[in-house]
Amino acid sequence: MLQRIRSRYAPWVMCLSVLLLQACASPSLKQEIVRDPPGFAPSPATHGPLAELALSVTSQHGEHHSGFHLLDESHEGLAWRLALIDSAVSSLDIQTYLWHPDSSGRLLVDRALRAAERGVKVRLLVDDLLTIGLDQAIYELHRLPNVEFRLFNPWEDRTLVARAGEMLVNMERLNTRMHDKLLIADGRAAVVGGRNLGDQYFGLSADYNFHDLDVLGFGDIARQSNAMFDHFWNSEWVVSAKNLDLEHDPEFARQQLQNMRAGVALDQTLSAFPREPRDWSEELAALRKDLRIGTSELVFDATNEGEIARNVYAGLFGMLNQAQQELLITNAYIIPGQLAIDRLQEMTARGVDVRILTNSLASLDVPAVNSHYKPWRDDILKAGARLYEMRADAAIQSSLVEVPPTRAEFVGLHTKAFVIDRRLSFIGSMNFDPRSANINTEAGAFIDSPELAADLVAIMQRDMAPENAWQVLLDEDGDPYWVNSDETVHRQPARSFSQRIMDLVFKMFPEEQY
Repeated sequence: MLQRIRSRYAPWVMCLSVLLLQACASPSLKQEIVRDPPGFAPSPATHGPLAELALSVTSQHGEHHSGFHLLDESHEGLAWRLALIDSAVSSLDIQTYLWHPDSSGRLLVDRALRAAERGVKVRLLVDDLLTIGLDQAIYELHRLPNVEFRLFNPWEDRTLVARAGEMLVNMERLNTRMHDKLLIADGRAAVVGGRNLGDQYFGLSADYNFHDLDVLGFGDIARQSNAMFDHFWNSEWVVSAKNLDLEHDPEFARQQLQNMRAGVALDQTLSAFPREPRDWSEELAALRKDLRIGTSELVFDATNEGEIARNVYAGLFGMLNQAQQELLITNAYIIPGQLAIDRLQEMTARGVDVRILTNSLASLDVPAVNSHYKPWRDDILKAGARLYEMRADAAIQSSLVEVPPTRAEFVGLHTKAFVIDRRLSFIGSMNFDPRSANINTEAGAFIDSPELAADLVAIMQRDMAPENAWQVLLDEDGDPYWVNSDETVHRQPARSFSQRIMDLVFKMFPEEQY
């Protein structure tokens, strides 16, 4: 399998993108790529609501501190992104793996453009994986005042068929995707975590929604985020949208902007969110007293002369080894490998209480990861860890994940986080699987804050509770069985027979691509 696409509807999203934005696929990038001089974030804003809040943190606690807030609920995940965009006065940087042209995706584009219209410098950096059919729209966005758009690791040939052929010829390069997610406003506030930009990440999809997690930070974390964004922005892996081999189409640009804004205004899926920019002063003032103070280190996989430095993988294993009493892990996609099992055994042998939450087959959008995770279940349990798997009908689906009026078929897990000894936390994009470790770029924030760790522990314990997860146990014969608040089963939970068949089929594909 050349590229794991975790959304079961990703191929349909590609086609829908064409229909929604009426974009024409261009044949290729320009033959001679034009690279701009290095560009960097401006100095952090000295005024505005975000600067005021960030400076209140650093002036009281020190310049290397930040105030943090976990974005656990889907509604918060989107609302606070809108709040940062609406509150920005000087700069806005958004970096993401996927940006779907759906309800939330269009809302975020619209708000970013409205920020540009009031003079905010907007930089958009998106992985080129699912941009099929969007070239003209991207090209026109890049031409707007105060907006720059760049693509990570773009295909030279832009049509779907041509991309498939190019992938076969140049797999080693094109199989590497930018999995990072980052939003920075005014150099004072940042969102770091696991959410892509699309409805299923914000509780707005009628098919399924992800339970996910980000951390919102004010202060030094924004400075670190600016440094990460600038690194990617100036990377030789990144190409400006002006290199798309297209001509400016003023009527297309005008019509698309008009259609997008009309659609956002009438979209009932977005009824829980403001459709127009607004003043968020009240929410920012209320948040100030609840911020968790701490220091952070934002770690990311650097792109160096055609290679990727695996800083996040090394940092994660180094940090996990520091656990003395307790380690809680929530990670959507786990294929551990023997080295991780050995490390796990070492930790539990010295008395560390390890609890792990991941997806069940039932809660996965695509069974491919489960096909290669399930052989490791016994090893994880025999290594001494307690193992939990997300329920597709978790109680948090209606209370925290879905945003009314949405009601989806099931809920899945997308969080990537851990807590060590109730002090050190990690929130980021990296899964515990070969693709995150060896192929894609990843990022995450290591945060030293007992208060934030306590918040994260509470979330993890809630998610591992029997109304939200199955606990996996071994019977006297060493076979796994699953227990939740309603039942005990001796076969891995699944939503359908076809899902079980897919679980078998994907086992035939190479583990290292997942």
